[in-house]
Amino acid sequence: MLKKKKNENTENTDNNNEAIATEGNDVMTSESTPEELLKQEVALANDKYLRLYAEFDNFRRRTMKERSELLQTAGLDVIVSLLPVLDDFDRATRYMDNATDVNAVKEGVGLIQQKLKNILGQRGLKEMQAVGTDFDPELHEAITNIPAPSDDQKGKVVDEVEKGYYLNDKVARHAKVVVGN
Repeated sequence: MLKKKKNENTENTDNNNEAIATEGNDVMTSESTPEELLKQEVALANDKYLRLYAEFDNFRRRTMKERSELLQTAGLDVIVSLLPVLDDFDRATRYMDNATDVNAVKEGVGLIQQKLKNILGQRGLKEMQAVGTDFDPELHEAITNIPAPSDDQKGKVVDEVEKGYYLNDKVARHAKVVVGN
């Protein structure tokens, strides 16, 4: 009975050796020794590992290149949309050299400012309303504290030194404010 089990084990080993031989590109005979089969199996596994590593390395390089290209051209559409505003400022400065009517210059600069705000608004930029609201350190940066003009303005924003902005509902720049205490 012991001999019968041993024969079954060698038959299973031979079947496994044949299965290993058919997986690879090389055709192996069932007469190969177990050491040769293991060496070939290790060589096959090593080859698969090297190919997989090379494929991953190529993927990593490709994604790094794509990311760097994306970062270089990410602001391109915003810059292109701002070029007409730059052209308007150039025309305004040329006009100001010979202008005699200050109101016309003010109106022109106001129109350019509105055009700039519209373009930035289309890109997701919104102004933060700070004056009169409660001081929030997540939104505001306190420049200084002053005595509140009235009791209801304690802990509230009294004045805005620099506007704050949201970009797609995230704080792009904190508002620099004066807080009443």
